[in-house]
Amino acid sequence: MFSKLDTWSRFATYAISLAAGAALWQFAASQTRPSVLSSFTATIARVYDYALSGVLWNALSSSLLVYFTGLSAAIVFGIGVGILLARVRLLRIGLESYIMVLYATPMVALIPFIMSMMGFGFAPKALVVFLFALFPILYNTIEGARSVKPELLEVAHSFRSGEWGVWRDVLIPYTLPYAMTGVRQGIGRGLVGLVAGEFFLSGTGIGLLIMQSERDFDVPGLYGSILIVTILGVVLMGIGRMLENHFGAWRGLNR
Repeated sequence: MFSKLDTWSRFATYAISLAAGAALWQFAASQTRPSVLSSFTATIARVYDYALSGVLWNALSSSLLVYFTGLSAAIVFGIGVGILLARVRLLRIGLESYIMVLYATPMVALIPFIMSMMGFGFAPKALVVFLFALFPILYNTIEGARSVKPELLEVAHSFRSGEWGVWRDVLIPYTLPYAMTGVRQGIGRGLVGLVAGEFFLSGTGIGLLIMQSERDFDVPGLYGSILIVTILGVVLMGIGRMLENHFGAWRGLNR
């Protein structure tokens, strides 16, 4: 019973907070020029128009295809390479400097280089999402794999497990909770990469909606497009948090 009360209390708190934020937005817009700040009702109306006309769904399908392609590649590559670098010390030492340089480099600065090498289109935008999302996943995976207890590896070797058996039975299960923390962080960074890629490489998806609204001085459309990105980010981060909480329970069992 208490858990249900807690759930309803949390839901009511969120609802009141959102309603207060919408009311504050509406009030601020009433005190500001429409060319500067669109009201909450006008913004929601424009989002509704986008949804009714199909513009929203076309933009989302285009953007999400690029996003999940880049994010999926970052997850597979980041977890696989992260465990490999933690497992092979010489390889980690040899590549660590290059990884640090790339991690310290603002990814936006690489977009013109990617454009000159790959041009416009789907692949370079997916690569931008990949680069934005990769490093949190990679670093958390490395830290997780390096924290594997030596006795677990000794037990695996005592049962004559090969290298793949050690990966399958020890490294991947032990590292997955740490990797999911990186995935949650990579989800948000990848969304930033998606919008940046659509801005600089080619106008498609949600990025195109934002650019068209700005070009046409459509303030409700501009705020509506930004609101769509914000809601998408909240939903994706919520999914990432659920995955992290699910696999995070394994971390306690591993200890």
